[in-house]
Amino acid sequence: QFPFGRRLPCDIYWHGVSFHDNNIFSGQVNKFPGMMETVRKITLSRAMRTMQDLFPLEYNFYPRSWILPEELPLFVAEVRMMKDSNPSWKPTFIVKPDGGCQGDGIYLIKDPSDIRLTGSIQSRPAVVQEYICKPLLVDKLKFDIRLYVLLKSLEPLEIYIAKDGLSRFCTEPYQEPTLKNLHQVFMHLTNYSLNIHSGNFIHSDSVNTGSKRTFSSILCRLSSRGADVKKLWSDIISLVIKTIIALTPELKVYYQSDIPAGKPGPTCFQILGFDILLMKNLKPMLLEVNANPSMRIEHEQELSPGVFENVPSPVDEEVKVAVIRDTLRLVDPLKKKRKDTHTLVCGSVPMAGLAGMSSEALPEPTPSAVLCRRCQSLEQAPGARQELPDAPPSPEAALPSLCLKQVFPKYAKQFSYLRLVDRVAALFIHFLGVKGTTKLGPTGFRTFIRNCKLSNSNFSMAAVDILYIDITRRWNSMGLDHKESGMCLQAFVEAFFCLAQKKYKSLPLHEQVASLVELCECRLAALHGKRLAWGCH
Repeated sequence: QFPFGRRLPCDIYWHGVSFHDNNIFSGQVNKFPGMMETVRKITLSRAMRTMQDLFPLEYNFYPRSWILPEELPLFVAEVRMMKDSNPSWKPTFIVKPDGGCQGDGIYLIKDPSDIRLTGSIQSRPAVVQEYICKPLLVDKLKFDIRLYVLLKSLEPLEIYIAKDGLSRFCTEPYQEPTLKNLHQVFMHLTNYSLNIHSGNFIHSDSVNTGSKRTFSSILCRLSSRGADVKKLWSDIISLVIKTIIALTPELKVYYQSDIPAGKPGPTCFQILGFDILLMKNLKPMLLEVNANPSMRIEHEQELSPGVFENVPSPVDEEVKVAVIRDTLRLVDPLKKKRKDTHTLVCGSVPMAGLAGMSSEALPEPTPSAVLCRRCQSLEQAPGARQELPDAPPSPEAALPSLCLKQVFPKYAKQFSYLRLVDRVAALFIHFLGVKGTTKLGPTGFRTFIRNCKLSNSNFSMAAVDILYIDITRRWNSMGLDHKESGMCLQAFVEAFFCLAQKKYKSLPLHEQVASLVELCECRLAALHGKRLAWGCH
């Protein structure tokens, strides 16, 4: 602790809220710039919708969503059309304020006309989603899962998932929504911060019982009933990877703005909280992603009216301590140094040759017992019978095995085809021009069209300007960010999709976009090659 501040830079900075809590110029920070904005309900819904447009089957784990107030007419029209085509369809919808957390402001409706059209919907936009009416129940209660995901690196993409999470239960037996029970939050909303105020909330010293349990205890229970728990985990891993892939384009735009390439700056990592609901058929559905999941390992207990004390929570402690401990182990800046030193000094050197030998004089390994000086790990070759001296255990040896499992790039091959919007974002960033900006000006958009040779007799530069103005004006009117003028990434993606549909009319959307991306990348590579050639003469 440095109560009077610290002059020397740190290896790791642990910020409470966001990347901008402090000005950091080196080391590692536990927040990515722009993460809070990227996982807000509206931004997340937009990103997921873009991916659903491209890959509808792969992204069917996110409920159908509409953004209020701008899509209210669309919401009303689509619900009416679906009801007309299927009169037996009796939907329920859940309205979530964009900036809300801990269940604040969430309510259920049966019809679009039930939306509370007060002044607050204008000043406080929201997402309305189809409510999942048939969740998996345990002890007749609805529950959700909080899984902890470590985004260790953005470029290259590196994702870890904690092997255990929390299951957070409602406190009233579940019934499918009706007009009579829509308002019963303890039945329908799994938020811990809401249910803690229920008289039925149970604090338990066991990880298998109570209103908050470990996810592993739920998996054990499902497994004992014959459920395919391996497939469930595989589906959850797939959901997490696909969600991160949907978020990375926006994050890369924020990242290059705050930490421009080629300039000194910190690297980032971040622990995210994924809230997942299991349907009756064990299909996982993504509810939301939390940029600042609570890491508290105790809860408040009222001793007497108005007098509280903090009481340890065994469930929180079991899951969260492991997540933070192993995050620090994975980002440990000294780990690589130790590894490099281990390779340099120890290699695989015969024990007999270790004593009194300089690192320059290390011989080639021969078949015998091999001891690593730093980690004291032993390789026993066949037939070797040497006695080893006692050695102190390494710090790592005293720790449990990692609770964080790498899922990307481990499964990169299976998901790389989904990273189309990442490539569109790379084009966007390429033409931003000014370092530190997140919006593309009209000149940058024209340069993109010109350099990629996308204008022709059917699509003049005047038409290019009209496309830019129309899309940019509409996105800016949504009031998302007035700090700087220009075209945001989401607007550029829409314009790019529009260009792809014009150029490749007969193909499905993802093939149209992939074809245009490849065309742009090839033409820019050729242009870059020409410039390099010119530079040589």
